[in-house]
Amino acid sequence: MKWRGREQSSNIEDRRGQTGGGLGGLGGSPFGRGGGGIRIPSGGGSRGGLGSLIGIVVVLGIIWVVTGTNPIDIISGGSGSSSPSASSSSQLPTSGEQAELRDFVGVVVKETEDLWTEVFQASDQDYPEPTVVLFSNAVNTACGAADSSTGPFYCPGDQKVYIDLAFYDQLREQFGAPGDFAQAYVLAHEVGHHIQNITGVLPEFNQRRASMSQEQANAYSVRVELQADCYAGVWANYAGQEDLLDNGDIEEALNAAEQIGDDTLQKRMQGFAVPKTFNHGTSAQRKTWFERGYTSGNPGDCDTFSGNV
Repeated sequence: MKWRGREQSSNIEDRRGQTGGGLGGLGGSPFGRGGGGIRIPSGGGSRGGLGSLIGIVVVLGIIWVVTGTNPIDIISGGSGSSSPSASSSSQLPTSGEQAELRDFVGVVVKETEDLWTEVFQASDQDYPEPTVVLFSNAVNTACGAADSSTGPFYCPGDQKVYIDLAFYDQLREQFGAPGDFAQAYVLAHEVGHHIQNITGVLPEFNQRRASMSQEQANAYSVRVELQADCYAGVWANYAGQEDLLDNGDIEEALNAAEQIGDDTLQKRMQGFAVPKTFNHGTSAQRKTWFERGYTSGNPGDCDTFSGNV
């Protein structure tokens, strides 16, 4: 990805080196804060609106099956509510690699801001930009406390994306998804959850979740995650129009989508997959919806809530 030397977002909050914990875990419901949101009508053109949106929220954008934590349990105050603690030796990383990653995140976030500002302006709406929080080991959020094992996630309560940059080592080494555009895909996916939050998709789930069984909530979770993948693909299309893509970038993102599919993760962890527990989508589904967004560049083509996925 051709990111060096480009403008960075001003919405980066660096909390690395600060201690986390103290909020009692990611329990309770973080939703219903400013519910309703705006609706952007569907339209034609390259990036012609977000379409009709219904669905659900999972606080965690990417959460690894290997952690043993079900994101639905977390948002309902279930088994994922243990309180993390930060390492006493945690301090602000100053290595050249960390500094470069911080700059990389700033550039990618700025490019997502440019895309979604354009999309919202096409419908005479302002785009409320999210903040991206960098943390190490553990962090406090409006959704509760989280630690690095959670993976990157979006909290609708404070409209912030949270990421420990050490996750990128895990993405490359443990999950076999190297490359800077694989890293960009992760960020664009989390920003996709922000789009869902401000357009009313996530608050709507808060109203519907109480009547859902665990299996139903998992099934809806798949649809919301696939839509975020599609939005990441829309951003990849925009990045191509901005001449940011190197040869092989899209393949890096598609490989990442494949490596983090529920079926692939479960088979890697336990040797078999249990479809009724899927909450992010299979590898094939995640690749398909990312590719759909990338091919069309139109958020209106990211309706994962109608028909089969």
